[in-house]
Amino acid sequence: MNRGKLIYTVKTGITHLLLIVIGFFWVYPFLWMFSASFKTQEEFFRDKLSLIPGSFQFDNIIRIWTKANFNVYFVNTLVVTAGTTLLVLIMTSMSGYVLGRYQFFGKQALMAIFMASISIPLVSTIIPVYEVIKSMGLVGTKLGLILSGAGGAHVVFLLLFAGYYRQIPNELEEAAKIDGCGFFQTYFRVMMPLATPIASTVIIMESIWTWNAFMLPLVLTLNNPSSRTLAVGLYAFRGENTVDWTGIAAGGSISVIPIIALFILLQRYFVDGVAGAVKS
Repeated sequence: MNRGKLIYTVKTGITHLLLIVIGFFWVYPFLWMFSASFKTQEEFFRDKLSLIPGSFQFDNIIRIWTKANFNVYFVNTLVVTAGTTLLVLIMTSMSGYVLGRYQFFGKQALMAIFMASISIPLVSTIIPVYEVIKSMGLVGTKLGLILSGAGGAHVVFLLLFAGYYRQIPNELEEAAKIDGCGFFQTYFRVMMPLATPIASTVIIMESIWTWNAFMLPLVLTLNNPSSRTLAVGLYAFRGENTVDWTGIAAGGSISVIPIIALFILLQRYFVDGVAGAVKS
């Protein structure tokens, strides 16, 4: 082995070692939370930093799933996340198709408004959103949570779709028109299938945001605890005088695992979508 190759191998090994160490510190809180889900209260305080429970106890998960109504909160979160993500996907993909492929009067002004809306804090819109949902009689319902979460411009997703659609060859759209496809047929049969990487990116990001949303679901479900999501239910599980830390760890694990599974399932499309958007 020559000197240059040896130096390259050593540098590569050191880089990988550093990345492994950094990666471990990054995932350590998650591993610790999963581990704490299977510990007793006594073991939790005795071996605070240990990642291996002395004996795996499923009492924490069973208790928070049944007695703390996390089975209901999990279904609520699943329904709200699926409905919100579907609406956001349809709205942003169709709007992105129009902005990416068509020229019309006021397009630049519209894009400027969209870009400016990014700077508006979410908390400043809670009261108007609440009033709209209240006027519709949907406060405390899952439909109200879905509509409130799907409302808004979702500018980042819109721009991702617009940039991706812009780079698709015009010949495909022209061929669809020759075959007699109108706007919606071209969108659903040609454009949307081609934008699978971007759609997967939107599904992952919107699912994570909706699944972890706290402030808006908290406000909209104050009078109806049965419609709470996992984030709100986990907050409500915390007692005023005592804290069930192992139960909270179990609830956090239940909340995190589905999102991790979704990302692992769609990570290849997520990377392709981000790369395609940057390239455009």
